[in-house]
Amino acid sequence: MKSIWIKRVGLALLAVAVVAGFGWALREQPALVDVAVVTAAPMKVTIREEGMTRVRDVYAVSAPIAGHLTRTVVKEGDEVKASTVVASIHPLDPPLIDRRAEAELLASRDAARAGVGVAEIDLQRAQSALKLAQDELTRTVKLFGSGFVSESALQRLTNEVDLQKNAVDAAKAVIGLRAAELANAEARLLQPDPADPTGESCCVNLLAPIDGTVLAVMARSEQAVAAGAKIAEIGNVHDLEIAVDLLSSDAVRIASGTKAEISDWGGDHALRATVRRVDPAAFTKVSALGIEEQRVTVVLDLEDTDVRLGHGYRVFVEMTVWECAECVQVPIGALFRNGDRWNVFVADGGRARQTDVQIGHMNDDVAEVLTGLEPGVSVVVHPSDTLVDGGLVERRN
Repeated sequence: MKSIWIKRVGLALLAVAVVAGFGWALREQPALVDVAVVTAAPMKVTIREEGMTRVRDVYAVSAPIAGHLTRTVVKEGDEVKASTVVASIHPLDPPLIDRRAEAELLASRDAARAGVGVAEIDLQRAQSALKLAQDELTRTVKLFGSGFVSESALQRLTNEVDLQKNAVDAAKAVIGLRAAELANAEARLLQPDPADPTGESCCVNLLAPIDGTVLAVMARSEQAVAAGAKIAEIGNVHDLEIAVDLLSSDAVRIASGTKAEISDWGGDHALRATVRRVDPAAFTKVSALGIEEQRVTVVLDLEDTDVRLGHGYRVFVEMTVWECAECVQVPIGALFRNGDRWNVFVADGGRARQTDVQIGHMNDDVAEVLTGLEPGVSVVVHPSDTLVDGGLVERRN
């Protein structure tokens, strides 16, 4: 009889243990979560984009005429003074005047010389006629005093002298015209003289326009060049600016005077800069993913500089579009959408409480909280899809 009771008690205890095991297995397990504290601290919203340094004023040295370029005497990085010879161009290869053109120009020169000779003969003829008219007028004046010549005859000879004077002046003017035509014909025959030791008639020297540094040499070796060909670029590497191509949607948030920081340029500290100009027109640029984007160039002035920076260096520009001295902020990872509103899970007494919040400005890390949270409140960061309002939570170590 006693053994039967022992068996019954054992079965009862086993049943209780099974039920307790099932209850323990099916109990609500707390979700392991990461928690962050809502804080009140300074905050700013920035636009970060890759940019490039460039010399503010780049001067191009180009060929004024077509000819044969001598080997460039400067190289990249050279310091040059204004009026320093960068290269020279010989206009004799090919010749400026071929044989046919030279024959035509020689004929024009000879014709101009003949014209000068004819004009000089016309001047002599006019001068002789003037002297004859003046002598005739002198005799007529004497006869008019004696009453042998009428007044009309005297007036006619006086007019004749005036006409001859005008003819002499006209002949002198024609000589000047013919002399100018001769000078023009002779000038068209002029060619550089390679034997000139000064080099002034041998070639055209290309001079540096300013004191600066040679940024690039486009034509280094001796070669034939066309008129307008770019030979070199010169600029002041100590006067740099930064150009950034922003999306047009970001550019409208930037204005002249916006503060910026230059980072990832190779130095161990950021450089300060200020936006000087936002271009009024955008351009289309294809991104690395093949998407057409409307970009706007923004130009910044460096407030801090470094001698290691040069022309065409890559930098990253971070421009501040909004900032506050102290505002309530929550990590971006704690926010999720619930319909058209932002929500967070507040960790309160081991339970997750879903809370509506109103968000203002946002950056890559935190968001400004307008209403719904107070500083010091703990929120769940990166909540999982299984987390529900009122669920148990446990902070992950």
